[in-house]
Amino acid sequence: MTGDREPGGEDAERSTQRERARIARELTSAVAGAHAAAMPDALCRACVTLLPEVSGLSASIAGRDERTSIVLFASDEIASLLAETQFTLGEGPCTEAMRLRAPVLASDLTRGPDARRWPLFAVQAAKAGVEAAFSVPLAGAAGPLGTLDLYRQTPGDMSNGHLRTALLVADALTLALSALDHASTDLAEVVTWLQGAESDREEIHQATGMIMVQLGVSAQEALLRLRARAFAQDQTSADVARAIIDRTTDLRHE
Repeated sequence: MTGDREPGGEDAERSTQRERARIARELTSAVAGAHAAAMPDALCRACVTLLPEVSGLSASIAGRDERTSIVLFASDEIASLLAETQFTLGEGPCTEAMRLRAPVLASDLTRGPDARRWPLFAVQAAKAGVEAAFSVPLAGAAGPLGTLDLYRQTPGDMSNGHLRTALLVADALTLALSALDHASTDLAEVVTWLQGAESDREEIHQATGMIMVQLGVSAQEALLRLRARAFAQDQTSADVARAIIDRTTDLRHE
Protein backbone atom coordinates (compact mmCIF):
# COMPACT_ATOMS: atom_id res chain seq x y z
CA MET A 1 0.00 0.00 0.00
CA THR A 2 1.43 3.35 -1.05
CA GLY A 3 0.28 5.10 2.13
CA ASP A 4 2.25 2.79 4.43
CA ARG A 5 5.65 3.66 5.90
CA GLU A 6 8.24 1.31 7.23
CA PRO A 7 9.08 1.76 10.94
CA GLY A 8 11.82 4.36 11.19
CA GLY A 9 10.86 5.79 7.78
CA GLU A 10 9.62 9.24 6.81
CA ASP A 11 6.60 9.19 9.12
CA ALA A 12 8.74 8.22 12.12
CA GLU A 13 11.23 10.96 11.28
CA ARG A 14 8.49 13.56 11.06
CA SER A 15 7.02 12.37 14.34
CA THR A 16 10.42 12.67 16.02
CA GLN A 17 10.88 16.18 14.66
CA ARG A 18 7.46 17.21 15.98
CA GLU A 19 8.28 15.73 19.37
CA ARG A 20 11.66 17.47 19.41
CA ALA A 21 10.01 20.81 18.62
CA ARG A 22 7.40 20.29 21.36
CA ILE A 23 10.08 19.53 23.94
CA ALA A 24 12.14 22.55 22.91
CA ARG A 25 9.08 24.78 23.29
CA GLU A 26 8.38 23.40 26.77
CA LEU A 27 11.93 24.03 28.00
CA THR A 28 12.14 27.45 26.35
CA SER A 29 8.82 28.48 27.84
CA ALA A 30 9.86 27.19 31.27
CA VAL A 31 12.97 29.38 31.55
CA ALA A 32 11.65 32.44 29.70
CA GLY A 33 11.87 35.41 32.05
CA ALA A 34 13.03 33.28 34.98
CA HIS A 35 15.55 34.78 37.39
CA ALA A 36 18.91 33.07 37.72
CA ALA A 37 18.08 31.38 41.03
CA ALA A 38 14.87 29.96 39.59
CA MET A 39 16.46 28.33 36.54
CA PRO A 40 17.05 24.82 38.00
CA ASP A 41 13.51 24.53 39.38
CA ALA A 42 12.06 25.81 36.10
CA LEU A 43 13.95 23.22 34.07
CA CYS A 44 13.01 20.51 36.56
CA ARG A 45 9.29 21.30 36.36
CA ALA A 46 9.44 21.23 32.57
CA CYS A 47 11.16 17.82 32.58
CA VAL A 48 8.57 16.44 35.01
CA THR A 49 5.79 17.65 32.70
CA LEU A 50 7.47 16.06 29.69
CA LEU A 51 8.10 12.72 31.43
CA PRO A 52 4.93 12.01 33.46
CA GLU A 53 5.36 8.22 33.28
CA VAL A 54 8.22 8.22 35.82
CA SER A 55 7.91 8.72 39.55
CA GLY A 56 10.70 11.29 39.73
CA LEU A 57 13.85 12.57 38.06
CA SER A 58 17.05 14.54 38.52
CA ALA A 59 19.86 15.98 36.43
CA SER A 60 23.52 15.99 37.40
CA ILE A 61 26.51 17.87 36.02
CA ALA A 62 29.71 15.91 35.50
CA GLY A 63 32.87 16.85 37.34
CA ARG A 64 36.39 16.84 35.95
CA ASP A 65 36.40 13.07 35.67
CA GLU A 66 33.85 10.26 35.45
CA ARG A 67 33.87 9.73 39.21
CA THR A 68 32.52 13.13 40.22
CA SER A 69 29.21 14.87 39.64
CA ILE A 70 26.81 17.18 41.43
CA VAL A 71 23.02 17.28 41.43
CA LEU A 72 21.74 20.22 39.40
CA PHE A 73 18.07 19.67 40.15
CA ALA A 74 15.81 16.96 41.53
CA SER A 75 12.05 16.61 41.46
CA ASP A 76 11.86 15.26 45.01
CA GLU A 77 13.93 13.99 47.93
CA ILE A 78 14.06 10.45 46.57
CA ALA A 79 15.47 11.59 43.23
CA SER A 80 18.08 13.68 45.02
CA LEU A 81 18.98 10.78 47.33
CA LEU A 82 19.39 8.37 44.41
CA ALA A 83 21.72 10.73 42.58
CA GLU A 84 23.84 11.43 45.64
CA THR A 85 23.92 7.73 46.55
CA GLN A 86 25.28 6.77 43.13
CA PHE A 87 27.99 9.39 43.39
CA THR A 88 28.89 8.34 46.93
CA LEU A 89 29.00 4.63 46.09
CA GLY A 90 30.54 5.05 42.66
CA GLU A 91 28.01 2.65 41.14
CA GLY A 92 24.57 2.78 39.55
CA PRO A 93 22.89 3.60 36.24
CA CYS A 94 24.12 7.21 36.09
CA THR A 95 27.79 6.35 36.64
CA GLU A 96 27.45 3.59 34.03
CA ALA A 97 25.76 5.97 31.56
CA MET A 98 28.63 8.42 31.99
CA ARG A 99 31.19 5.69 31.39
CA LEU A 100 29.45 4.12 28.41
CA ARG A 101 28.15 7.42 27.00
CA ALA A 102 24.86 5.62 26.35
CA PRO A 103 21.49 5.15 28.08
CA VAL A 104 21.45 2.62 30.93
CA LEU A 105 18.11 1.05 31.83
CA ALA A 106 17.56 -0.91 35.04
CA SER A 107 14.02 -2.22 34.91
CA ASP A 108 14.12 -4.22 38.17
CA LEU A 109 16.52 -3.37 40.99
CA THR A 110 14.93 -5.87 43.36
CA ARG A 111 16.16 -9.04 41.64
CA GLY A 112 18.01 -10.43 38.66
CA PRO A 113 20.87 -8.87 36.65
CA ASP A 114 20.21 -5.24 37.66
CA ALA A 115 20.34 -6.03 41.38
CA ARG A 116 23.55 -8.02 40.93
CA ARG A 117 25.11 -5.37 38.70
CA TRP A 118 25.01 -2.68 41.41
CA PRO A 119 24.45 -4.54 44.69
CA LEU A 120 25.07 -1.59 47.01
CA PHE A 121 23.01 0.87 44.98
CA ALA A 122 20.18 -1.64 44.54
CA VAL A 123 19.89 -2.06 48.31
CA GLN A 124 19.77 1.70 48.88
CA ALA A 125 17.24 2.16 46.08
CA ALA A 126 15.01 -0.53 47.58
CA LYS A 127 15.14 1.22 50.97
CA ALA A 128 13.88 4.36 49.24
CA GLY A 129 11.03 2.44 47.58
CA VAL A 130 12.57 2.55 44.10
CA GLU A 131 12.40 -0.54 41.89
CA ALA A 132 13.49 0.78 38.48
CA ALA A 133 16.00 3.45 37.45
CA PHE A 134 17.07 4.81 34.08
CA SER A 135 19.88 7.17 33.10
CA VAL A 136 20.48 9.08 29.87
CA PRO A 137 23.74 10.97 29.29
CA LEU A 138 23.69 14.66 28.41
CA ALA A 139 26.03 14.31 25.46
CA GLY A 140 28.28 17.37 25.27
CA ALA A 141 30.76 17.97 22.47
CA ALA A 142 33.79 16.99 24.56
CA GLY A 143 32.08 14.14 26.40
CA PRO A 144 29.04 13.74 28.65
CA LEU A 145 28.00 17.00 30.29
CA GLY A 146 26.11 15.02 32.89
CA THR A 147 23.07 12.75 33.12
CA LEU A 148 19.30 12.88 33.21
CA ASP A 149 18.22 10.27 35.76
CA LEU A 150 14.72 8.82 36.10
CA TYR A 151 13.19 6.44 38.63
CA ARG A 152 9.99 4.50 39.13
CA GLN A 153 8.53 2.94 42.25
CA THR A 154 7.41 -0.10 40.28
CA PRO A 155 9.55 -2.42 38.12
CA GLY A 156 9.26 -2.59 34.34
CA ASP A 157 10.92 -1.56 31.11
CA MET A 158 10.47 1.83 29.51
CA SER A 159 8.38 1.67 26.37
CA ASN A 160 10.06 2.66 23.12
CA GLY A 161 7.98 5.83 23.01
CA HIS A 162 8.90 6.85 26.55
CA LEU A 163 12.56 6.12 25.93
CA ARG A 164 12.50 8.21 22.77
CA THR A 165 10.97 11.12 24.70
CA ALA A 166 13.60 10.77 27.44
CA LEU A 167 16.39 10.88 24.85
CA LEU A 168 14.91 13.97 23.23
CA VAL A 169 14.47 15.68 26.61
CA ALA A 170 18.12 14.92 27.40
CA ASP A 171 19.17 16.41 24.04
CA ALA A 172 17.15 19.57 24.66
CA LEU A 173 18.42 19.87 28.23
CA THR A 174 22.01 19.51 27.00
CA LEU A 175 21.49 22.34 24.52
CA ALA A 176 19.88 24.51 27.20
CA LEU A 177 22.73 23.95 29.67
CA SER A 178 25.40 24.47 27.03
CA ALA A 179 23.78 27.71 25.87
CA LEU A 180 23.55 29.02 29.43
CA ASP A 181 27.08 27.90 30.30
CA HIS A 182 28.53 29.69 27.28
CA ALA A 183 26.38 32.81 27.49
CA SER A 184 28.10 36.13 26.94
CA THR A 185 29.14 38.29 29.89
CA ASP A 186 26.16 40.52 29.15
CA LEU A 187 23.99 37.59 30.25
CA ALA A 188 26.06 36.76 33.33
CA GLU A 189 23.01 36.88 35.59
CA VAL A 190 21.44 34.04 33.62
CA VAL A 191 24.25 31.60 34.36
CA THR A 192 24.88 32.38 38.02
CA TRP A 193 22.56 29.52 38.99
CA LEU A 194 25.32 27.15 37.90
CA GLN A 195 27.67 28.52 40.53
CA GLY A 196 26.17 26.46 43.34
CA ALA A 197 26.87 23.22 41.50
CA GLU A 198 30.36 24.40 40.59
CA SER A 199 31.01 25.31 44.22
CA ASP A 200 30.06 21.82 45.43
CA ARG A 201 32.31 20.23 42.82
CA GLU A 202 35.22 22.42 43.89
CA GLU A 203 34.67 21.47 47.54
CA ILE A 204 34.91 17.78 46.68
CA HIS A 205 38.08 18.34 44.66
CA GLN A 206 39.58 20.43 47.48
CA ALA A 207 38.73 17.83 50.11
CA THR A 208 40.15 15.07 47.91
CA GLY A 209 43.41 17.01 47.64
CA MET A 210 43.57 17.46 51.41
CA ILE A 211 43.08 13.71 51.95
CA MET A 212 45.84 12.96 49.43
CA VAL A 213 48.28 15.13 51.39
CA GLN A 214 47.17 13.96 54.83
CA LEU A 215 47.21 10.23 54.07
CA GLY A 216 49.78 10.09 51.28
CA VAL A 217 47.40 8.33 48.89
CA SER A 218 46.44 8.74 45.23
CA ALA A 219 43.56 10.91 44.06
CA GLN A 220 41.45 7.84 43.34
CA GLU A 221 42.12 6.37 46.81
CA ALA A 222 41.37 9.74 48.45
CA LEU A 223 38.05 9.99 46.65
CA LEU A 224 37.18 6.41 47.60
CA ARG A 225 37.88 7.20 51.26
CA LEU A 226 35.70 10.30 51.10
CA ARG A 227 32.89 8.25 49.58
CA ALA A 228 33.30 5.47 52.15
CA ARG A 229 33.04 7.98 55.00
CA ALA A 230 29.92 9.48 53.45
CA PHE A 231 28.32 6.05 53.05
CA ALA A 232 29.21 4.97 56.58
CA GLN A 233 27.70 8.11 58.09
CA ASP A 234 24.68 8.24 55.75
CA GLN A 235 25.78 11.62 54.39
CA THR A 236 26.43 12.98 50.92
CA SER A 237 29.97 13.28 49.61
CA ALA A 238 29.54 17.06 49.47
CA ASP A 239 28.66 17.11 53.20
CA VAL A 240 31.79 15.14 54.12
CA ALA A 241 33.93 17.29 51.82
CA ARG A 242 32.78 20.44 53.61
CA ALA A 243 33.52 18.86 57.01
CA ILE A 244 37.05 17.96 55.86
CA ILE A 245 37.66 21.46 54.54
CA ASP A 246 36.32 22.97 57.79
CA ARG A 247 38.54 20.52 59.71
CA THR A 248 35.62 19.19 61.71
CA THR A 249 36.40 15.78 60.18
CA ASP A 250 39.92 14.36 59.90
CA LEU A 251 40.37 10.96 58.25
CA ARG A 252 43.84 10.63 59.80
CA HIS A 253 42.20 9.88 63.11
CA GLU A 254 40.33 6.84 61.81
